[in-house]
Amino acid sequence: MTIGGAQPDDHETGAYRPGAPRLAGLAAPLLHRFDRRRLALLARGAPPPGRLLDGGAGRGRFVAAARVAGYEACGIEPSQRGVDGAAASYGVALERATVETAQVAPGSLDAVTLWHVLEHVDDAGAALDAVAGWLRPGGVVLVGVPNLASLQARLAGDRWYHLDLPRHRTHFTPKGFRALLEAHGFETVRTTHLLLEHNPFGMWQSLVNRTTRTPNWLYHALKRNARFDAHDAAVTAAALPLLPLAAALEALAGAARRGGTIAVLARWRPTL
Repeated sequence: MTIGGAQPDDHETGAYRPGAPRLAGLAAPLLHRFDRRRLALLARGAPPPGRLLDGGAGRGRFVAAARVAGYEACGIEPSQRGVDGAAASYGVALERATVETAQVAPGSLDAVTLWHVLEHVDDAGAALDAVAGWLRPGGVVLVGVPNLASLQARLAGDRWYHLDLPRHRTHFTPKGFRALLEAHGFETVRTTHLLLEHNPFGMWQSLVNRTTRTPNWLYHALKRNARFDAHDAAVTAAALPLLPLAAALEALAGAARRGGTIAVLARWRPTL
């Protein structure tokens, strides 16, 4: 499913506005755990050392983690605030570019990560073609995307946490995404539905969204771009004790291959 007409400032406003999120310091150990999980998924197809590019690198946290893990890692990021944040927070120099405009030598990489990037582009196939051109034969791409066929998407409908219009341009089902990868020369190695990074919170926020005025109010409040709303704050506070229940529900959904997001590891198989 794809919507039309991205605006130039979609990723410089809203949830993507400048400034560190509230409670970022307290969340740092959890974020490091998420990075280790992502690195473990990647290592199944391309263990360190190797040349890695993180597409849509944000503030450079994963590039820094990959370097510590032994990769020769670099990143690209379309927003200036991300490039500036990477330099300030991690000493990481990112190239300001999109997947479509990045200057990467053909066949120079062992791995590319696109962690919640492809839902932001209008032509995911063209982005995969660009990535294939960067990879050596047998190189891998690790992609994280929301799952349109997930239980939380079905329960929440147009108030699904990961719908996030207009910044999310395209949504995928696992079957459709595998077909897309195959059409562009990639062989799926592994699909993971059990992801702590987004899925338990996504389930909880999706359910809470059904009774809030502002969808994803807590998420946006943490990102410093939602005004205080007494009703939404009260609903959110009352629902906080339900987080363990939402996590359990999402765990069952993941076990049934209906996780809120998926991670797909795929290997490039160039045709002769």
